[in-house]
Amino acid sequence: MSSMPPVRYPLGTPPNVWHVNADVADLTRPPLPIRPVTLPTDTKTLTLDLAKTACLVVDMQNDFCHPDGWLASIGVDVTPARSPIAPLAGILPVLRQAQVPILWVNWGNRPDLLNISPALRHVYNPTGQGVGLADPLPKNGAPVLTKDSWAAAVVDELEADPADIWVDKFRMSGFWDTPLDSILRNLGKTTLLFAGVNADQCVLCTLQDANFLGYDCILLRDCTATTSPDYCMHATVYNVNQCFGFVTDAAALKTAIAASA
Repeated sequence: MSSMPPVRYPLGTPPNVWHVNADVADLTRPPLPIRPVTLPTDTKTLTLDLAKTACLVVDMQNDFCHPDGWLASIGVDVTPARSPIAPLAGILPVLRQAQVPILWVNWGNRPDLLNISPALRHVYNPTGQGVGLADPLPKNGAPVLTKDSWAAAVVDELEADPADIWVDKFRMSGFWDTPLDSILRNLGKTTLLFAGVNADQCVLCTLQDANFLGYDCILLRDCTATTSPDYCMHATVYNVNQCFGFVTDAAALKTAIAASA
């Protein structure tokens, strides 16, 4: 009677998994079944694989989007920053149902700001006398963009799911000095959907770095906004189409996913 083969135990995060025991390590990583969808964009019709797709939602936080947050406290009209809330609330459940992971890429500093340079602090407090990073907000005392504070939390209108993934960032790019790239590679994701605020700053910087790292980049126009002048949004869309990827909207994505089902 032949003996059973020795059990091999999984090590890793699917699909980046080895199967090992005391004698062998199986590094083959069986591929995921392809789940293609056809998606129209501004410049081309894409075929993308949902099995290799993730959605990055950047900085949809109280400090940037809430009337009591940091931007509003310095006199910025945050109405434009709130415009992605409704389309995101519509598309995120569709993406979760399609097993596309949602990554909340949020500005969340250390309370002691030990990794934040004077140049970065100057952006948020150019006179040195205002309300800057880690300072208490005038209306509720929450420390500006500090990890785990109300100021850095996602706006209440966007409900997170326990399966969502959270990445704290400390620069305009979500890839700089964060585990975002390692997480995406462990998950086997090569196509990234981008949403959030501000389009011409943190969203674009994160998208550009993704492009430089070899990811496919798709900007969801109606799920992205900026409190900058209108020409900044126009320039962002132009540059994504011209240099860094593709631009579409949530309705087109929802239709494409429904058609693939």
